[in-house]
Amino acid sequence: MLAKNPRERIEAYREFMARGDSRELGQLFSRKRWPVFLGSEKFLAGVKGRFFAKKVNGEVPQGKELAPDLRIVLAFVAREYRVKERDLFYSRRGQENEARNVAIYLVRRLRGDRLREIGMAFRINRTSTVSSIVERMKVRLKRDESLQKRVQDLISALNMSQEET
Repeated sequence: MLAKNPRERIEAYREFMARGDSRELGQLFSRKRWPVFLGSEKFLAGVKGRFFAKKVNGEVPQGKELAPDLRIVLAFVAREYRVKERDLFYSRRGQENEARNVAIYLVRRLRGDRLREIGMAFRINRTSTVSSIVERMKVRLKRDESLQKRVQDLISALNMSQEET
């Protein structure tokens, strides 16, 4: 990367190491929590696309940073269900909002967001309500093959979107 010739490469490396860190890099490393990845937006998108599907592991909290952004999940679900994104934030007593429930389930499953975070994002006051939605979706997914397919198609599309980003 620094030079083709081995001697030039060594000299270029020494010069590179002798330079001080940029102010931005210094600020980054002075934080308590360092970012999992460093690089351009294009590089980060490539890492997300390549490794997101393989990272789904609840024991690796940093893996969440590979997950699709909440806005992307909402956009994909709204498009799949042919609803407006704002419709994913509301429900009426006695009426199921499958699109909303799928979005909540995917945010929990793919992003690993905490119930409280999901509740705030979807304007739900009680974490127990969020938990109930996620658990009901798990039960429905075991029984309903068309819902299984729809959710799996969404997951595949989200994985592909990560690769293309």
